[in-house]
Amino acid sequence: MQEYIIEGGRKLEGEVYISGSKNASLPIIAASILNGSSTKLYHVPNIHDTQITLKILKYLGCKVSKNGDKIEINSKPMKSTEIPEDLMRQMRSTVIMAGAIVGRFKEAVFTYPGGCEIGARPIDLHLNAFKKLGINIEENAGFIRCKCDKIIGANINLDFPSVGATENIILASVLAEGETTITNAAMEPEIEDLAIFLNRMGAKIEGAGTNIVKITGVKKLKEVSYKVMPDRIETGTFLCAAAVTGGNLILNQVVPEHITPIIYKLQEAGAKIEVGNKKIEIQVPKKLKAVDIKTMPYPGFPTDMQSIFGAMLTTAKGTSVIIENIFENRYKYLTELQRMGAKIQIEGKMAVIKGVKRLSAATVTSTDLRGGAALVIAGLGARGITKVENIEYIQRGYEKLEEKLTKIGAKIELKNT
Repeated sequence: MQEYIIEGGRKLEGEVYISGSKNASLPIIAASILNGSSTKLYHVPNIHDTQITLKILKYLGCKVSKNGDKIEINSKPMKSTEIPEDLMRQMRSTVIMAGAIVGRFKEAVFTYPGGCEIGARPIDLHLNAFKKLGINIEENAGFIRCKCDKIIGANINLDFPSVGATENIILASVLAEGETTITNAAMEPEIEDLAIFLNRMGAKIEGAGTNIVKITGVKKLKEVSYKVMPDRIETGTFLCAAAVTGGNLILNQVVPEHITPIIYKLQEAGAKIEVGNKKIEIQVPKKLKAVDIKTMPYPGFPTDMQSIFGAMLTTAKGTSVIIENIFENRYKYLTELQRMGAKIQIEGKMAVIKGVKRLSAATVTSTDLRGGAALVIAGLGARGITKVENIEYIQRGYEKLEEKLTKIGAKIELKNT
């Protein structure tokens, strides 16, 4: 067990290099199963979730080597098609492995995934889509067995633009017979990154990044080298860290177009932001203004940034209103912020935050990945020394967070308990 000890009140200044995207890396690593040969990936973050995904690949029989942010995967020797239950339950995105495994081997066995408890995230959309592709699904004693003689392209309309379901359909259908069309597909940049990667592998995918994606099945895929896109949520997190501390940061290795709603809301709150080529600079006044936020599927305001903004707005001038439309249990972190003196009222999916002059340090506990990051943000701006416990959640999605923050002026210590 580890915790962060944060001495707040220090202005963040300097430059930060943003790591590769967690949410793009995981499906791309899973997709390496499909070519049955070698894949070289660059800019892969060294975080808990990528480590678990690679561990699953090794269990399945793939050869994996790692050097910094470079990973080489040889999926040719892979034989097993059953994802081990203990690894499956460690994070939500393990379900993406199913699409790649069944896409190549026409069979897969797995259990329901685990991950952060931020609300109901059923995989019905995934399984119903598999059925439309001609994949038989059997559930028994908690295990889900997928099997078919061949995968046949189909027209699939998603009831909700689920990122995971969109990715799983793409992975399952790139080697299918015929054409698959996904309507009401999720439009996140990570899906576009997955499609670019697969197309370089020899797949035929059109429309990724829009709400209609077409996949024309091919017979085989080839070796590929690919650099994963930057992490837009880490980018947003550091922008908010600067905002909380009245800092001045330059973020490098970013794609500003991926975080347009975040930039707009920060500017509305009073931050000065300049956007360059793969670079964002933020300068922040001493006091931010309250803003209202409503989370929506991409290109709307991302649910993953809701808690980060929530922490930032606790000391903004005025009253902010947040409406969480994606996950119903994503307000657990607000109770922890109240321990630090935040004035917050929660009514269903709405949170009303009345800004205070400054938060006070306290011992708080992470309950999920982004909520944990929000507590770090709060600690950076608080008076005194804040202890953030249960940071294993945070380490699932942020690479060397304490080191990056220390380099730009924060006083944060990673401590074993």
